[in-house]
Amino acid sequence: MESLGELLRGGQGRQLLQQAENKVREIASDPLIVKLRAKHPELDSQTIKLNLNKLHQYITEYNNCNNCPGLDRCPNDMEGHYTLLDVEPGEDWTRVYDQKVACKKFIAKATQDSVRSRIRSFYVDERALSQGYSSLEILDKDPDREEAVGRIMQYIVTIRQQGLQPTGLYLAGNFGTGKTFLMCYLLYELAKEGYSGAIVYMPDFAEDLKTMFQDPMKLKETIDVLKETDLLVFDDIGAENLNPWLRDHVMGAILNYRMNRKPTFFTSNHDLDALEKHFSFTSKDGDEEFKGRRIMDRIRPFVDVVMVNGYNKRGARS
Repeated sequence: MESLGELLRGGQGRQLLQQAENKVREIASDPLIVKLRAKHPELDSQTIKLNLNKLHQYITEYNNCNNCPGLDRCPNDMEGHYTLLDVEPGEDWTRVYDQKVACKKFIAKATQDSVRSRIRSFYVDERALSQGYSSLEILDKDPDREEAVGRIMQYIVTIRQQGLQPTGLYLAGNFGTGKTFLMCYLLYELAKEGYSGAIVYMPDFAEDLKTMFQDPMKLKETIDVLKETDLLVFDDIGAENLNPWLRDHVMGAILNYRMNRKPTFFTSNHDLDALEKHFSFTSKDGDEEFKGRRIMDRIRPFVDVVMVNGYNKRGARS
């Protein structure tokens, strides 16, 4: 059996050695390595030979990033990461350390995912919460709602500067004027500041609660989430099929817990007086003005009313 030395001295061995030498020269002449050696003169040919794989990976992934095909098609070994090298001289030999570093696109996606994870939606179209929003676009979409947009933006600034407020907002206006969209914008912007949020579409929520009678744990978990979240939006309140249990034991419990603690927000086609009439009548018990007034005592003092004017965007062409 041939020894390793004999094998390398043979024709095939010489060819392999020549290929290795060519690879070393190729790596050493790459602009990235030339720049690295200018910063670290101790990165000599012998060190390059000993760390050929690390240097090759460094060059390959740098070039991949320069021609990035998108995060979902990242060709690097670890998606959204590239190799970074650190050269450390030693008494006996120079050491080359490699580490994986997240790229800007990966960091941006991670930040976006983190923002989205802070917002819970109950029966609200996820598309309304799955994108960033342009403030200019929101302002330009409908000049008639400029005042409402200004109030929303000022509220966001207040939270950023002063923290959570005990008072929320009550967005009232006609169908399709963008009330839900504006609340999603508020939740999204404040999720970037680290606040959790939830938005509940009331008509579907009221129907789904009927099935939760059979699952008390799910009911308790849902109510607890809505009590504890930093920012809570009841969307399209007043459009639900009201029953005494929803009003007194669900809405009453949530609002009673949140008042003076955390802000609650509402969108509605009703003003506050009309909402009180809605809460004062159920198909089961008829008129119950006292109970309607009691639930409104947990809403009216804890919201600033914002009228959202404008045209119906649901029926408009984009």
